[in-house]
Amino acid sequence: MIPLLRLRFKNNFSKERFSFGLDIGTQMVKMIKLRFSKGQAELLDVNLEPFPSDMQKILENIKHSQGAHTLNLSVSGPATIIRYVNFPRMNEGELKGALKFEAQKHIPFSINEVELDSYIIKEDLSSNNILVLLAAVKKEFLTQRLKIIEEVGLKANVIDMDSLALINAFNFNYSGEEGVDNKAIALLNIGAAISNLNILEHGMPRLSRDIHIAGNNFTQKIMDVLNMDFKSVEELKVKPEQANAEKLNAAIDSVLANLSAEIRTSFDYYESQGALSVAKIFLSGGSSLFQGLKDMLANLLGIEVEYWDPLRQITISSTVDAQRIKMFSRQLSVAVGLALRSSES
Repeated sequence: MIPLLRLRFKNNFSKERFSFGLDIGTQMVKMIKLRFSKGQAELLDVNLEPFPSDMQKILENIKHSQGAHTLNLSVSGPATIIRYVNFPRMNEGELKGALKFEAQKHIPFSINEVELDSYIIKEDLSSNNILVLLAAVKKEFLTQRLKIIEEVGLKANVIDMDSLALINAFNFNYSGEEGVDNKAIALLNIGAAISNLNILEHGMPRLSRDIHIAGNNFTQKIMDVLNMDFKSVEELKVKPEQANAEKLNAAIDSVLANLSAEIRTSFDYYESQGALSVAKIFLSGGSSLFQGLKDMLANLLGIEVEYWDPLRQITISSTVDAQRIKMFSRQLSVAVGLALRSSES
């Protein structure tokens, strides 16, 4: 039985072990290798490859040159769903027994089509309820994802959701920070096809959502407005020419406005539950590298936005080019969160 979505928000590494996190995105494949020893996590290797690419070759290299036998994987997109639901108060054993019956009320898929998991986030003694994170992934999609690694003789150690891997990485690096543990904050990871949004309250998740407005939408808009090809636009997004900077910002304005509207809708829903107001957005993802995006997003939403570093509390091995890694570390948030996981969670 493969552990599905085994949540862990604090990590204790007592004995030396190695872990591999594999994030298969729509444009990039990212692999992280970590070593854990004496309470420390050390980055031993990073591999970024364009997707689609020769996945078999990538995975065989991970298996043979890195000594991997198992990998931690994640899933996201329309075949997955996360819900935060109030259940009648019960313990974990009782929840496991009642999960299929209760979950069917809250997910849009047939219960027989999905793998389910749950996590008790909070107990409310006054209402005799528990707040449960309910996660589901379609079996067919999960089988396809597992087949990719099984074809080269690798196995899945942990399967997670992109959003939950992000939370794991953030809490590992920023737990205890002023303005993080005692407030409501949002994690926004802008990828190529999907933007993952999570709201955390006192370090624990309260809302998770995949928004289908992301880097590809920015790229397509710029291609249309500036009449440029895909490769040229991708380069321009990160290092815009001075002459094109104003046109570039104008081109993405409508797309960013739509993304901001979706984020604001999520914030309003969360805050309508009598919860705290979201105090800050922490930004990551390959498409967050778009020059000027952070400030434009802050202006549209009227909220502080800052980047966060998924390697902040992780030692970088002397065998790794630390300066190079830091240049694209914001793209590694999901892979780092996956590598921080263990079947011992």
